[in-house]
Amino acid sequence: MFYRSNSDGNGGETTWCFSQVKGTLEDDVTEADLISCVEFNHDGELLATGDKGGRVVIFQRDPASKQCVPKKGEYNVYSTFQSHEPEFDYLKSLEIEEKINKIRWLKRKNQAHFLLSTNDKTIKLWKVSERDKRVTGYNTREEGGRPRDPARVTQLRVPTVRAAELMVEASPRRIFANAHTYHINSISLNSDQETYLSADDLRINLWHLEITDQSFNIVDIKPANMEELTEVITAAEFHPTECNLFVYSSSKGTIRLCDMRAAALCDRHAKLFEEPEDPHARSFFSEIISSISDVKLSNSGRYMMSRDYLGLKVWDLRMETKPVETYPVHEYLRSKLCSLYENDCIFDKFECCWSGDDQRLMTGSYNGFFRIFERGGCGSGCGARRGELTLEAARDAAARPRQPLRARRVATTAKRKKDEISVDCLDFNKKILHTAWHPHESIIAVAATNNLFIFQDKF
Repeated sequence: MFYRSNSDGNGGETTWCFSQVKGTLEDDVTEADLISCVEFNHDGELLATGDKGGRVVIFQRDPASKQCVPKKGEYNVYSTFQSHEPEFDYLKSLEIEEKINKIRWLKRKNQAHFLLSTNDKTIKLWKVSERDKRVTGYNTREEGGRPRDPARVTQLRVPTVRAAELMVEASPRRIFANAHTYHINSISLNSDQETYLSADDLRINLWHLEITDQSFNIVDIKPANMEELTEVITAAEFHPTECNLFVYSSSKGTIRLCDMRAAALCDRHAKLFEEPEDPHARSFFSEIISSISDVKLSNSGRYMMSRDYLGLKVWDLRMETKPVETYPVHEYLRSKLCSLYENDCIFDKFECCWSGDDQRLMTGSYNGFFRIFERGGCGSGCGARRGELTLEAARDAAARPRQPLRARRVATTAKRKKDEISVDCLDFNKKILHTAWHPHESIIAVAATNNLFIFQDKF
């Protein structure tokens, strides 16, 4: 059973149910249609997805779904645009994919919305705005926009503004390019809403949103001799409230907290978060599975969550020695590491996210499964614990809208119960890498190949 704490302080049961699924339900899926990132904006009214074809699709919360009782988390397509195109680096003879690696929303300051999107090399700032009026009655142009013959202009007309069909326009306002030698894996907006960072395997750059032709290198771990390279940067993020602090994770399972007030180049960290390795548990795969694929600071800024291959860890920023909470995501795969190495699944990069109140965590797994954990259920290292749930993003859920999702379980032994699935029957092609949580409500978005599933708490 999965529980949550209600606002009145009383324990309450959370029942997740299917809300919507977006995308085609055909089995023949092209590579370009695979969703590569998911992100809610700051008030949860918009939900953006990027795919491997370089497209960005923005969904808008249905106003009627917020007014009904109980509320519904339903979204409709708001805007679709091509963010990135495939390119070719002639100097290095490398093809640059159009795949969208990350999307980050800026806080709204006016009627328009702004977001950053990036592929491996280029970051773009997009403005998404509405137009529901048009100007008519020009003196020098026809209604279709063609220039009029000056000889035919015999009287002066005052142009008028009339209502028109709503149009949503996405236009690129800034293009930040030519600053990364390696593939960009992270972008993160600063709390000052004026600067942001971008990270690749070996460097982190600091940008100003108004300046496109230069950036400031704040982290550089590239050794003089590349043969001495021992780790790469896997993720980076700004602190949600302290504009001088940021964290970045590495392939060696460490997280560094840096303070930009200490030095211009933050090669020397302020804090190092690392869990000591158990020498008895060391194996050939230890370094691979300890690599951190994602790091997310909590909304309050006190805690930090990291995702490695087998689990989640929650760190207190005031304690570097070990995580304060550990959540096994798919520990049952530890016996399958050899086969996962052979089919390259062991290198999959799973993301993670916080709920708006920082009390729940979510991340993905295989077979279309994703995990939700309630914090504070049981001490670190427990087996079965109160407040952990495995759900499945499956098409058959669409046939049962508003019906509670059935909790899934994986059996690690030959004897399994009726509602369990054997670990040997898991489909490793159905992987949930990207998830997002609504900032204020119990609404979650889960990317499953080319489909976007939206689930909500059955209030």
